[in-house]
Amino acid sequence: MNASDLIFSPGLPWPVIAILAALALVALLVALWRGLSGWALRAVAALAVLVALAGPSLQQEERDPLSDILLAIVDDSASQTLSDRPDQNAAALASLEAQVASRTGLDLTIRRLSEFAEPATPDGTHMMRAVTAALADLPRDRVAGVVAITDGVVHDTELAPNLPAPFQALLTGRASDWDLRLSVIDAPAFAILGEQTEIRLRVDALGAPPADGDIIELSVSRDGATPEVALARIGADIVLPLTLTHAGRNLIHITLPAAEGELTDRNNAAVIEVNGVRDRLRVLLVSGTPHPGTRTWRNLLKSDGAVDLVHFTILRPPEKQDGVPVNELSLIAFPTQELFVDKIDEFDLIIFDRYRLRGILPGGYLDSVRAYVERGGAVLIAAGPALAGAESIARSGLAAMLPAFPSGRLVEGAFRPAISDAGRRHPISRDLEDFAPEGGWGPWLRRVELEPTSGHTILNGPDDAALLTLDRVGDGRVALLGSDHAWLWARGFEGGGPQLELLRRLAHWLMREPELEEEALSATATETGLRIERRTMEDTTPEATVTFPDGTETVLGLSNRTPGLFDGEIAAPEQGLYRVTQGDLATVVVRGLAALREFEQPVADAAPLTPLGRATNGTVTRIEDGLPGLRPVRMGQLAHGRGWIGYTPRNAYVTQAIRVIPLAPAWLMLAIAALSLIGAWLIEGRGGARRKED
Repeated sequence: MNASDLIFSPGLPWPVIAILAALALVALLVALWRGLSGWALRAVAALAVLVALAGPSLQQEERDPLSDILLAIVDDSASQTLSDRPDQNAAALASLEAQVASRTGLDLTIRRLSEFAEPATPDGTHMMRAVTAALADLPRDRVAGVVAITDGVVHDTELAPNLPAPFQALLTGRASDWDLRLSVIDAPAFAILGEQTEIRLRVDALGAPPADGDIIELSVSRDGATPEVALARIGADIVLPLTLTHAGRNLIHITLPAAEGELTDRNNAAVIEVNGVRDRLRVLLVSGTPHPGTRTWRNLLKSDGAVDLVHFTILRPPEKQDGVPVNELSLIAFPTQELFVDKIDEFDLIIFDRYRLRGILPGGYLDSVRAYVERGGAVLIAAGPALAGAESIARSGLAAMLPAFPSGRLVEGAFRPAISDAGRRHPISRDLEDFAPEGGWGPWLRRVELEPTSGHTILNGPDDAALLTLDRVGDGRVALLGSDHAWLWARGFEGGGPQLELLRRLAHWLMREPELEEEALSATATETGLRIERRTMEDTTPEATVTFPDGTETVLGLSNRTPGLFDGEIAAPEQGLYRVTQGDLATVVVRGLAALREFEQPVADAAPLTPLGRATNGTVTRIEDGLPGLRPVRMGQLAHGRGWIGYTPRNAYVTQAIRVIPLAPAWLMLAIAALSLIGAWLIEGRGGARRKED
């Protein structure tokens, strides 16, 4: 292909040439006014000089035409896997490839969203960023059009680039698509134990749902437990009352059962993490004969501002006769009825410290304590010498719930507590040796011989004798410490020991803190996947089943890292909600978002891309209405019609050679100017001679 252009190479600046042209014009006008007969030749001379100064040339180019480029952006985000959209994607792309192949001078460039971003980005589909990045790799003067194959749900339309050609969108999905979506409107980050709070949810029907009933059932599970059912109305806010029962992390898993015909259930679940906090921890400490350990208990409990301590010490047994008037013995009467019957359920923990049966608490009140434990309460018994005697608490109504029974033998003599085999698996004592001072724990000087009957013994005395035994009774928990000399650790006797840490963990286990549960399954999200951890008192543990957000399952074997602790990691590239089950235990974990932004609106929608199509003379066309044809249109014309979409040829080329031919050589123009002036002089001279003869 050849092309010619007229170019100029002026010998003087154009303003100077314009001035000279103006002067020549004035001179010609004067010649006309004076009636000079050679004015035409004078004009030819002036024109020749001006043309010579302008330097006109003919530029001839040898050009090789370049093909136009049609850019196709294929949306392969997560929402494009729904229904038959993958088939629609493939059919639209195949049609586009066939039509471009049949046209000369048009090339097709195919780019996919996954080339520019992760397919499951938590903040949605970034098509405009992909278009901008793809155009940066192409010569803009050859781009004849941009065709996007997508469901239309794009989350960065405000970043649309300035396109050099029409933007066309081929919309996947169907007009009859519909979906139900569960969303969390409001949820507390923390809540006080025992106090009711609320979670506000909403279920919306998207697209064209069937005209069925608008009442649906929600499944609500707490920490992987058996789900409860709650009723919800589509299109209205739902308020779920929530009362936390344990401190720490509480996972509320809410599921909307998948309805037949809806696009996806990936937006039918929500996981809400609520941190449970105790408003006030109410502890009842009942002490027998005062001893140094009593102050240790008080210091431990009073050091925490969140603890409300009710402490009663029985200083004077009924049999003591010293002549002191009764009205001078105490400021208040011992409120046994109120503490052990009327308000016993208000206490989170009851501690019996060296308590002995002296008739102060009748058997009916101790039976009330046992019933309190069976209802979910917690009791810690720190034994003194009386546990081995006739006044032992083991001879009361509490005997049936004790995890060990005293043999009746009190052992005096120094010994060092040791962690038992079960204790190395139990969260209370698993790593307690890390708190030992140099040289090991200090000794205790007295213990009551115990015969375990149930539960787990986590601390031993000499010869593997039971020292600290734990058990579950009904819905509650009981701990029995067979010595009253734990306070020696607090005093640093011969090095001391982790008395504060031991008692803190013991109290938290009694009050069912999740991090101290001996049988627990947990999962946390990592940068590349999931880390699954199982705490157990057993030597082995079964495989864990992991359910991915898309419903696929895989089995993971857990390795024994330390006694009582098994863990494993699994790759989880997809973001969303994962469910982990192992036997009767289950938990859920969210990696990224429980429901990607992709699935907030999974129904195909033309609205986000329609403004961009109109601004570039393009359009948005549904694939289900038929695949459109492809036509060339001139720049600025409407690039779509019934059954077709258009592109604008750019007529780009590469110049192979350039030849410049001067049209007015200076020597020729000067010769023409000189001859013209001579001719004018001769004509005007003869005309003057004739006028003289006349």
